[in-house]
Amino acid sequence: MPHLNRLAIPLLAVALCAALSAADAEAEYQAALQALQSKNYSSALDHFEAALKVAPDSLKYGSEYRMAVIQAESYDRAIGFLEELAEKHPRAAHLHLNLGFAHVDKIPAAGSITQVLLANAALDHFTRSLEVSPTWIGLYTRGNSYLFWPKIFNRTPLGIADLEKALQMQRKQSPRPHHARVYVALGDGHYKLDDLKKAKEIWAKGSELFPNSRALQKRVGSNGDELEELIGQGYNPNLRVDTDLKELWSNQ
Repeated sequence: MPHLNRLAIPLLAVALCAALSAADAEAEYQAALQALQSKNYSSALDHFEAALKVAPDSLKYGSEYRMAVIQAESYDRAIGFLEELAEKHPRAAHLHLNLGFAHVDKIPAAGSITQVLLANAALDHFTRSLEVSPTWIGLYTRGNSYLFWPKIFNRTPLGIADLEKALQMQRKQSPRPHHARVYVALGDGHYKLDDLKKAKEIWAKGSELFPNSRALQKRVGSNGDELEELIGQGYNPNLRVDTDLKELWSNQ
């Protein structure tokens, strides 16, 4: 029995330290939200970064940090901070995911050449995230990212492959509103390969499962030039992509 007690003490200490660290990170996160309410972006980013130093793999903290970065237009600060953090925590899958998104967030504010460099960097980090942990959000994100590349790069089939894996994964889970995004992107991928019939089938199936998805309803109800414009606008690098991941933890 004394032997068990000697083992229990260090385990208890580790658990206590973890709980205190989580509480510290949450306190910094809440302070960041309060600073955002008064549009004190400098303070908000400081607090978000403090939270991420304690909990670098937090998908939520990283996403909310990036949303504040967009408001502050501090893209280089975020990329630099997350890159440094990723060097210290190379096995943090969600950290690499948010770092990839940080590059995507900067794309609309960059020139055409820099946009390509940012897109490549984003794909690299999405891939690193998947190498650590093949998550649904990782597969969807990289798959959707491939669709932004012109046909000449032949990356659309790679995107479809990732999205098919994400679809298989979500079929084993209870349906969530964000699962509709896979049907949108997967149909878009086939549309980009000039397979309109397959695209329409996928969008129609998705709209049956997710009737509240406006993106799916628009695609099902559009044809010809209207559909071409709809898809084109969705993958315009000069327009901001919605990279807010809040939908993943809301409504739980």
